[in-house]
Amino acid sequence: MSLQELALGEVLGAPAWMWASFMALVAGLLALDLGVLHRRSREIGVAESLVNSALYIALGLAFGGFVWWRMGETSGLEYLTGFVVEKSLAIDNVFVIALIFSAFAIPQRLQHRVLFWGVLGVLVLRGVMIGAGAVLVTRFEWVLYLFAGFLVLTGAKMLASRGETHDPAQGRMFRLLRRVVPMTDGLRGERFFVREAGPDGRMRRLATPLFLALVMVEFADVLFAVDSVPAIFAISTEPFIVYTSNIFAILGLRALYFALAAVLHRFAYLKPALAVLLIFIGAKVFAAPLLGIEKVPPAVSLGVTFAILTTGILWSVWKTGRAPRPQGLGA
Repeated sequence: MSLQELALGEVLGAPAWMWASFMALVAGLLALDLGVLHRRSREIGVAESLVNSALYIALGLAFGGFVWWRMGETSGLEYLTGFVVEKSLAIDNVFVIALIFSAFAIPQRLQHRVLFWGVLGVLVLRGVMIGAGAVLVTRFEWVLYLFAGFLVLTGAKMLASRGETHDPAQGRMFRLLRRVVPMTDGLRGERFFVREAGPDGRMRRLATPLFLALVMVEFADVLFAVDSVPAIFAISTEPFIVYTSNIFAILGLRALYFALAAVLHRFAYLKPALAVLLIFIGAKVFAAPLLGIEKVPPAVSLGVTFAILTTGILWSVWKTGRAPRPQGLGA
């Protein structure tokens, strides 16, 4: 098979050259981020974060336009819906990341380093989870209904929790890491591991709190992926749409964190909106057969998604307009 035939061939429902172009774009963005813009650890201001976040959102939307052009209106709308849903769920992830950094006393100038390597791990983890999900949905169509039921139950549980956010410093994973992983008594600059002499004078390899924070960020994303991966499959079963919308939403997570860390308290009422959104995404999978259609039209899904999230954001801003900022977030 020639290189041209290989490039024109399909991989998981999309031309190989589209997969290659997407991977090259992601690699270029990551190289630009770490190799050029943030070669040295430094504190990132809100203004810079907003610009970076806007750039990533613009790139994600532009890629959606490219998908629309190459794969058609339905695929384009499904990508945009998936991108909006995943970006919105990432905001909930920001709350937990802020708590992790606070628990480990990670200064802001080192937080970007943790988030960068955390995102690299997320790209791999999400790829594995999405690949496994695609295989399951293709071979066993009933798995999609299992995903949908899980989303409805998760949304109902989130509503019942009344917006409470679990503190990772009180979780079993945190306590296990502190007990099992030999750790220094404090940070050692931007290093994840160091070699230091123990009480007996012997040199030992120790993890720093920065590494434990990285592990906790990865663990938190695995937990969030349990919600977000079924959510995106309930929107589209096309692996290319699922993976690219997911990854573009995640790529901007670092910029989104620094842009929102100072104003997280203004989004206190967004979690109920996300809960309603998960319930809607799951319910529409069950509703489609009852309505005699294959799936709810993507335009309807996108419109309802925007309506739910806009309501949640406006309600949060209105209700928290005069509320004092809680201590500890975005430290």
